[in-house]
Amino acid sequence: MRSLRRCCRPGCKNPAVATLTYVYSDSTAVVGPLATVDEPHSWDLCETHGSRITAPMGWELVRHEGAFASSTPDEDDLTALAEAVREAGLGERHEDAAAVSDASADGDRGAAPPPRTGRRGHLRVLPDPSV
Repeated sequence: MRSLRRCCRPGCKNPAVATLTYVYSDSTAVVGPLATVDEPHSWDLCETHGSRITAPMGWELVRHEGAFASSTPDEDDLTALAEAVREAGLGERHEDAAAVSDASADGDRGAAPPPRTGRRGHLRVLPDPSV
């Protein structure tokens, strides 16, 4: 289960929307969109801290143009993801059934059915961990 990443600034509990990375060889600080994975040498920042951060004296600051995207998916994103998973599960079942029917049509009754992947093709609803 994906946990919500928070701003790394002390006392800030806002969700992270930007990532700060230092490029020491170029004396550059880069503030960009939230990284897909939490890196040990980068810092996650909220909207407020990401827009206010400054670079150390003598360093250049490169900032992402425009607004940062929200880290929480909206309902349309979740619905699209659920439909994609459902369709992928249905596609696997249809492929398995087609392979078995092709083998039986050829008269090859001794062929083993294709191995199952263990995926069930449906989703479970989990309670919200923040409640």
